[in-house]
Formats: sequence, structure tokens, C-alpha cells
Amino acid sequence: MNETLGLTATTQKTNWRWMICSMLFFATTINYLDRQVLSLTWKDFIAPEFHWSDSNYGTITGFFSLFYAIVSVFAGRFIDWMGSKKGYLWAIFIWSIAACLHGLCGWATMKISGLHSIEALRMVESGSALALTVSSISVWLFLSCRALLAVGESGNFPAAVKVTAQYFPKKDRAFATSIFNSGASVGALAAPLCIPVLAKMWGWEMAFVIIGALGFIWMGFWNAMYSMPEKSKFVNEAELQYILQDEKGESEAEIMEEETKTIPFWRCLGFRQTWAFIAGKALTDGVWWFLLFWAPAYFSDQFGYASYTPMGQALIFTLYLIVTVLSIIGGYLPKVFIDKMGMNPYAGRMRAMLIFAFVPILALFAQPLGVYSPWWPAIIIGLAGAGHQAWSANLYSTIGDMFPTSTVASIVGVGTMAGGISSYIINHGAGVLFDYSTEMGESFSFLGFTGKPAGYMIVFSLCAVSYLTAWVVMKLLVPRYKKISID
Repeated sequence: MNETLGLTATTQKTNWRWMICSMLFFATTINYLDRQVLSLTWKDFIAPEFHWSDSNYGTITGFFSLFYAIVSVFAGRFIDWMGSKKGYLWAIFIWSIAACLHGLCGWATMKISGLHSIEALRMVESGSALALTVSSISVWLFLSCRALLAVGESGNFPAAVKVTAQYFPKKDRAFATSIFNSGASVGALAAPLCIPVLAKMWGWEMAFVIIGALGFIWMGFWNAMYSMPEKSKFVNEAELQYILQDEKGESEAEIMEEETKTIPFWRCLGFRQTWAFIAGKALTDGVWWFLLFWAPAYFSDQFGYASYTPMGQALIFTLYLIVTVLSIIGGYLPKVFIDKMGMNPYAGRMRAMLIFAFVPILALFAQPLGVYSPWWPAIIIGLAGAGHQAWSANLYSTIGDMFPTSTVASIVGVGTMAGGISSYIINHGAGVLFDYSTEMGESFSFLGFTGKPAGYMIVFSLCAVSYLTAWVVMKLLVPRYKKISID
């Protein structure tokens, strides 16, 4: 391989790495579309049928996050063991099946509860024993589907980050990661435009089935397009040299060891670098998942704009348009620090992440400015979400900087577990908080707001300070760049 690196390319390099990056982008887009179907249908379509409260929804989203956290550890190890191609195929197959199965929850609830139509479900008296039975059955059915969805979706980011480490040199990884990671916001951007429309036209069940089927189409393309860059017929010698530029000066044995020798799981926990990544995920992922799961309900609760109304769709679309555009720019910033200022990749990323950590502080103003117009919260939450996505792209890239590629997916899985636990806490806690604050009404207050608006203000305040806290913890754990070596 070193002989290969020493050759001088006589032809213009191909750009197949960006085609692979586009596949990661589409996988992440589908991932978040599948995840968003429930958040865009529960309040206005599903809750009236099954008599759900905010606590019911908070329980479903919270336990999805918790289960996602648990299986993420195993998903990362599975991807490292199975390999990027087969591992990714299995992940998206499982989550696509799970997404489609959500559409059967209504039918199953009717069969189990002894009711024979959607109208009969709606006619059940709220607060009655039968309404409690219907809500309990439906919640358990949705929890089962969300658990299977979590099993599949937990493989997306470990696989995508691993592929990025395989196909991009370190200086480009944050930018490539920001591109595929923007699929999360693009999925969230497209979701309010199509999912409520599908639910309105053909029922919420078909919204789950149609969006879920997109994953099977992606599988066909991935199977045909992906192989390791050294073996890909689409990657020429010039591009291969560019991809492998970080390996110049390393021996054949060192390169082979980095690509094939996985660090044992328990040994990974002995590195400060692992705990820095865990802290970065644990303190910030919950913020993003709260914005993702609760934004549609927020605009419906606080301003009366349901997800299927033109105004509701416009607000959510604007929010995620801001996230999409600015998060990609954020992924390019560390490349400037590395190329123009000569900083090492880790130092460049940490400087960029410090800048991004200040952006979510704007969340403190979402609720106060919302009294003037719902557009203010839409813009502010969009900026906070963009800050998270730019932060996240660089956070993922720190793993490829310091760990061998053979272990990248495993470390991502451990960090994702931590992020999932924090997401469970914030989403489940938010549901309980919102029900409690609604029940208490004027007697519940926080920073000048009462009732449910006070509950939202509490959560926004926690979101605002999470990133600066995470950056400080990471900097204390890993003050400067240090690559993990395999003994």
C-alpha cells in the first residue's frame, strides 16, 4: 500500500467518495423521515383515536430513546464485525420493516380492545375505563414498533461515521460528516410537507408504510455502489492516494492493524477520548431529539397551528430549512482552521465546536419572543438546531481522528447510547412536565410564564446551556490531540 501512496497520479482523480457521501446523506434523510412520522401525526391524527395524553407520547418517545441507547452499544460492535456494507444493509432493512409495522397498530388495537372501527375508537368516552384500555393497548403496540425501529436506526450513525473514516482524509471528514448529517435536518424539513398530507389523504397508517418503504429502495443502490475504496472499481489511483494521504509514512503493518484490529470494548472505556465523546453526546443529543419530537406539538399547543395546516407546515419547514443550510456551513469551518491556520484536526474541531456551543443559548429567547409571533420561535429553534448539527458533525469526526477505523463504529455506538439515555430523560421528562404544568395552570410559573408555557421555558433553558457545558467537559478530558495506539 505504501508503494501505491508513492505513485504520482497522471490522471484527474475521480470523486466517488462524494457519491458514497450522498448515499450516507440519503440514508440519514430516510432515517429521520421514519423517525418523524410519529411526531407529525400523533397530536392531530393518532391521539384522538387512542385518547393519548402528553405523558403517553412522552413515554413512547422516551422509551424509544432509551432502547435506542441500549442497542447502540451492540450496533456499533455489529457494524465493526459485519463490515460497512452488510452492516448498513441489515440496519436499514430492520428499521424499514419496523416503520411499516407502525401502520398496523390501529388495526391491532381495535382487535384487542374488541372495537370494530376507527369511529368506535373515537366515540369512546374520554376518561372512561375503556378509553384507558384503548390508550394502554395502543401505547404498548407503538412501543413495540419503536423498539424494533430503534434496533435498526441505531446502526445508521456508527455505519455512516465508519464509512466516512474509510473514504475521507481527516481534514475533510467534518465537512463530509456535516453533509450526511444534514440528512437529519433535510428529513425533518421534508417531513412536514409530505407526512401530514399523506396522513390527511390516506390515513396516518399509510404515512408510516409509504415513508418506511423508501429504505428498501436505498438498499438496492447501496448494494450496487459500495465497496472499500481500495477495491472499488469507481475509485481511480489518484482518488485513492487522496483518500489515504493520512497514511503516508506509516508502515504496512500499522495501516493493516488500524483497519483490521478492533480494540476490545472494555478497553475502550479506559481512554479519556472515549469519555470525552460520551460526554459530548450525553449533554447535547437530548436537545436535538427534544426539538425533533416536540416542535410540531409546540406550534400546535402554543399557537394553535396543527401540523397539517399551511401555517403549521410553514413554521416547521422554516425551522428545518435554517438547520439544513447552516449546519453544512458549520461542517466546513474546521477545514478552514486546519488548512488556513495549520491547526491539527482535533484542535480545529474543538475551536469550531466552541463557536457552535454559543448558538443554542438563543433558545432562551424562543418563548419570550413567541408572544409577539410564532415565527420568532421557529427561527430561534432553527438556529439552535443548526448549532447542534454543526456541533454533532465535528463531534463524530473526533472519533475518526483519534481511534483506528476498525473501532470507530464501536465508539460511536457507546456515545450514541449516552445520547439516547439523555434523550429518554428529556423526552419522557418533558411529557410529564407538560401534563403537570397544564394541570397546575396559573399556580405553576417560571421566569414570567405560567402553565404549559412555563414548562416549555424550563426545557428551553436547559437546552441553552448544554453545549457550553459539554465543551468544557470534553476539553478537560482531552486538552489536546492524542491518537490511540494499538499495543
